[in-house]
Amino acid sequence: MRTVAVALLVLAAVVYVATLDQDGFWGFVNAGAEASMVGAIADWFAVTALFKHPLGLPIPHTALIPKRKDELGKGLEEFVGENFLQEDIIRDRVGAAGISARVGDWLSDPANTRRVVDEVSDVAAIALGKVRDEHIADLVSEAFVPRFREEPIAPLLGSMLTELVRDDLHHGLVDLALDEMHRWLVHNGDTFVEVLGERAPWWAPPRLNEAVTQRLHVEAIRWISDIREDPDHHARAAMDSMLRQLGQDLLTDPQTQDRAERFKERLLDHPQVVTTAISLWKAMRSALLSSMRDRNGAVRQRLQQELDAFSGRIATDAALREKLDKAAADVAVFAVSRYGAELTAVITHTIERWDGKEAARRIELHVGRDLQFIRINGTIVGGLVGVLIHAISLAVH
Repeated sequence: MRTVAVALLVLAAVVYVATLDQDGFWGFVNAGAEASMVGAIADWFAVTALFKHPLGLPIPHTALIPKRKDELGKGLEEFVGENFLQEDIIRDRVGAAGISARVGDWLSDPANTRRVVDEVSDVAAIALGKVRDEHIADLVSEAFVPRFREEPIAPLLGSMLTELVRDDLHHGLVDLALDEMHRWLVHNGDTFVEVLGERAPWWAPPRLNEAVTQRLHVEAIRWISDIREDPDHHARAAMDSMLRQLGQDLLTDPQTQDRAERFKERLLDHPQVVTTAISLWKAMRSALLSSMRDRNGAVRQRLQQELDAFSGRIATDAALREKLDKAAADVAVFAVSRYGAELTAVITHTIERWDGKEAARRIELHVGRDLQFIRINGTIVGGLVGVLIHAISLAVH
């Protein structure tokens, strides 16, 4: 395009020289050629002055981009921030995008949901495989244990216990314990008798010991049955009273609080804490990895079901779509409000790192075709104006 623009200037110069001092029709041609040269040279100067000094001469107000690239970058940063990263604009564009509806449509295809399940499972399996036992040991010993040491446990236990007793939430656990105790006593009578028999006095007759232990076994079963079947049994009331008092003591009694803290310290100092944490982690990781690596495993199936249900809800629940779109807009607005300045500053920092001449070269290469059209248009328009001026001059004279 630069060659075309220069060729038109050269053509105008040749025509001007060839028609010099001509009258009539050729006078019009000569005037048009002269004006075309003026227009072409003026626009060449204007275009060149943006990127460099014309003919290398340090003419004032030329080579604007190399000199003022930093100001141009700052102005572009402010323009983007003021006109694109505004809350109203972001909310409008996110709302118009219909993100939730698009997600729902995409998830409605079983192949897509299966792909999500596979990707999530594979990434999760890789992440779990990267966690080593020593990582868990370090996490427990260096993060959890010191934090538990600093945090008083008595107020926490007291509050939890008080709430449990107040809302009768412990009754289910008590019922479960009674059921298990009753079942064990019924099916392990010999063990019960043997354990008590080992602790009987050596001088007591064996028959007496056996009769006493069997009687104790029968009475223990009967007593547990009575407690299990009677919600108002005095043993239950006594346990409620004991738990209630323990909760209050943990909150208010310094001696009880001190005993709880000492128990916590003994527990945290026990080496089995880290070993147990590692064992629990290994068991959980093994179960999760087996399920996630199995294409028909429980984790994958449950995730598939949840995605299918979620896509169905999006398709039918307009309120849910509106809520999700609003949440997406809120996230976008939060990100822009918090990091918008850093995002737009990338423009300024990038342009500041450019060399002035390099910046001018890049911009000129990007918009150079249109700039050369300015020169071409200047040549053509200049010629037409020259012809018009020549015609007016003849008409006046």
